[in-house]
Amino acid sequence: MDLILATASASAHDPAGTAALVATYPGPALRLAEDMTVAEVNAEAEEMLDNDPRWLPDLQSWLSASSVAPGLRSVPVESARGIMIVEWAGVPLSDGGFLLLGRDDTLERQLRHTLTESRRRYKDLVEVSSDFAWETGPDGAFVFVTHKGALGYDADSLIGRDPRSLALDEWGDLPLPFDSRRPVDQSELWLKSADGAPACVVASALPLFGSQGEWLGARGVCRDVTDQVLRSAELARVRNRERLLAHIVHTLRDRLDAVEALTVASAETARALSADGCRIYRASEAQTDGAVGAGGGLALVAEFGADLSDDKMGGEGALQPLLDRIAATDGVVVASLGDLLVIGERTEHRQALNGAVLVWRGDDSEPWDEEDHHLLSGVADHIGIAHAHLAYQERLRRLSERDGLTGLFNRRTFFERLEESLARPDSGASALLYVDLDNFKAVNDLHGHQQGDTVLKAIGTLLSTGVRPGDLPGRLGGDEFVLWLGRADEEQARRVADRLLSGMIGLAHLSASPEKPLGLSIGIAVHAPGRGESVRELTDRADAAMYAAKKSGKGHYALAPAHQPTPSSTPVAETSP
Repeated sequence: MDLILATASASAHDPAGTAALVATYPGPALRLAEDMTVAEVNAEAEEMLDNDPRWLPDLQSWLSASSVAPGLRSVPVESARGIMIVEWAGVPLSDGGFLLLGRDDTLERQLRHTLTESRRRYKDLVEVSSDFAWETGPDGAFVFVTHKGALGYDADSLIGRDPRSLALDEWGDLPLPFDSRRPVDQSELWLKSADGAPACVVASALPLFGSQGEWLGARGVCRDVTDQVLRSAELARVRNRERLLAHIVHTLRDRLDAVEALTVASAETARALSADGCRIYRASEAQTDGAVGAGGGLALVAEFGADLSDDKMGGEGALQPLLDRIAATDGVVVASLGDLLVIGERTEHRQALNGAVLVWRGDDSEPWDEEDHHLLSGVADHIGIAHAHLAYQERLRRLSERDGLTGLFNRRTFFERLEESLARPDSGASALLYVDLDNFKAVNDLHGHQQGDTVLKAIGTLLSTGVRPGDLPGRLGGDEFVLWLGRADEEQARRVADRLLSGMIGLAHLSASPEKPLGLSIGIAVHAPGRGESVRELTDRADAAMYAAKKSGKGHYALAPAHQPTPSSTPVAETSP
């Protein structure tokens, strides 16, 4: 357009030259007279006037208002192809008119607009994205960073900085995308944020080379994916925790015997926590009824792994205070005991303490982390349920084995246990005491069955007091009781019988009346192993001795004759004086 203006200016004083220029000009051209009427027009400008004459008055007004060379003006023109933008150059002529030369500027304007929009669009997308764009120079330092900065740094603080100063120390001399000599696509690396926290970014980069092949730097983008990576890692930890917990839960559920299940669970818990050992404790009945904080009531029921010796824990008695602390604390308890790193948590059922789980590692191992805490808490929840299941099993066993009123072994359980005792080859001499209440019917008749139940409970307590491991107190039904004395000779059996008879003095107030005092009639049958005496034969001997004592005036005991393999006559009991 500048060349055209120069040519038009040269022809401004030559009317013939002006006419030739209008006729031969490759675009729209026309000459206006001094009164702004069209004096000459070429074919292209004439076609434009035919299609849309509205553009001419605009140019006429523009030229009329110009006191000097007007320069350039763009006007829209409607054509058969649509709206086109024509850029006009106005040149004043010596006769007072103007020479107008036009150029179609539509495509150039569209390209310029498109380029501007493209740049603006790219800039907006980069700025609103989570990515930050960057460029490094020949020295490897940043020469450009998105204006919003990156990783908590502002752009100005990054310009001129060596990107390697942002890398974690662990990366050392590993290649980085910022100084790469080859294209990098979606490379993951860890950098340091402005606050010093690790940040994971995914980088893509292209190297920049000069005309001689020299490296000029690199250009690329980085996306901060720290949150996604941490969420993925947390999800992986949760899934692993759920898998380990599921395995432990199946261990607890797949075994009918609760004690065996707890033993296996202690091993699985230690393995899941990469621990050296695990102990599972169970609370006493008093604690499960609501007493909290008495770790002394926690009894060891299962363990796995290395022994918790006193020297490793820092001395005798170091464990008990920790158990007290665990029993009294909601949540995980972490402690150091001597050479051990210990972690523990109480177990509960329906918000009541019923035990504890204790796990340990050597102090040269990794410390317990948050994931270990979560896993132990999950284990403790299920161990608490297992403890409740074990307690339920024990209650069922007690109900099936014990007399509901006195707590003594019931008839079935007593004779099963007696059968087992007689079958042991090393049982030794033992004795069966068959006990029957004297004047018990009168208590029920005069004072009612509630008073009678009180008497029966008192007799149960009397029989249970002072029994040794291996002794079996039982109630056969009604007012008939038995007491099996393991490893007891005749003299020991007599002493126990005397103790029982003396104990009735303290129950005199439960008698129906002074005329009908409560008492005991006791039959004693001493069992000698190796003679083939059955449970039935032993019981019959003791029963017969009891009746002999009752016939002698009640409140006595009688000793049954020794068992004879082939008895020839009915035994006669020896009664106490």
